[in-house]
Amino acid sequence: MSNRNERQIRAKVPQAALSESGRARRRFLERSALAAAGTAALLPVAAAPRAAGDCPDVKIPMRDVDGKVAFITGGDSGIGLGMARAFAEAGMKVVITYRTQRHLDQAMQALRSAASRVHAINVDVTDRPGMEKAAAEAERVFGKIHVLVNNAGVGVFAPLTTATYNDWDWAMGINVTGVFNGVHAFLPRIKAHGEGGQIVATSSIAGLIVDDGPGIYSASKFAVVGMMEALRAELADTNIGVSVFCPGVVNTDIGESNRNRPASLSDPAAQPPDPKMLARMRASMRRMGPPPGMDPLEAGRLVLRGVRNNDLYILNTPEFETDLRARSEAILLSMPVGLKVPPARVTLERMIMGKSVYVAERDRKRCERAGTRKA
Repeated sequence: MSNRNERQIRAKVPQAALSESGRARRRFLERSALAAAGTAALLPVAAAPRAAGDCPDVKIPMRDVDGKVAFITGGDSGIGLGMARAFAEAGMKVVITYRTQRHLDQAMQALRSAASRVHAINVDVTDRPGMEKAAAEAERVFGKIHVLVNNAGVGVFAPLTTATYNDWDWAMGINVTGVFNGVHAFLPRIKAHGEGGQIVATSSIAGLIVDDGPGIYSASKFAVVGMMEALRAELADTNIGVSVFCPGVVNTDIGESNRNRPASLSDPAAQPPDPKMLARMRASMRRMGPPPGMDPLEAGRLVLRGVRNNDLYILNTPEFETDLRARSEAILLSMPVGLKVPPARVTLERMIMGKSVYVAERDRKRCERAGTRKA
């Protein structure tokens, strides 16, 4: 690199008075920018379009799941139970976590044909020591864990404008921190055995698009999507895949989440629903016929297919394609027009952001849609 280029890059980093830590950080950014500028030609700003059949080579660690072990949080009901059933159908050994005895009894009845390959553990995903013990117990019972499904979640549907601190802390504790706790407890174990694996988290279509209702729920589910995207990038060069399931309406009991809400995070101002009103609603739903949501087993089979293909995004809502497209276009159309961006800044930003997961997944899905690669 020429001295002139070096002076130009240094000029872009103000040398104002800083604390020692601030000066150290500034020196790091300077060195990073200089190093990146010296290899800028090796870091393309935008990926070139791929040729029609030139599909990206994405590792698929769990193509064959027969005999493998899956750990599913919240596997005693709803989508979690649907996954447990689908995984068991495919010949997997399954560990499910539960919080309610009634749900566990129903789950074990639904899984009775694979009872010898199912084990249940009572654990709260916010209990970090408990999650570590559950991981150890799962390994004692079935051996190496290959698939982790962070599925446990709660439906806190309060708008941000009226939600309480307790609403926020409960939703984030289960829906976000609980996912991280699962990753922290199981990822080192999956890495250690070296046989490959898959980490899945259940988000929601509300983690990709929002309306004016469940603000806290959407915020938590957006966080799950971001967490899985980041983990996908971190594990891109390993034999551990990462997926996020973003379902729409599935026939579950998520509306009864309050049954497990801890007293320490209760909302004393909340009024219990009118029992007569609830009875009228249930009667109305019965008159409408079968519940309109997706069957949990069908959702579980979609997740299994996504695991076998190492899909980053697993969706079941083609009816929301217009909304998803509108959100993407709204973001792109918000880019300023005519704003000049210094090449050194582009290089530095690319270096800081690291490897993108979006281009490879987009191109792979284009190949699948075009029929040039079987999903």
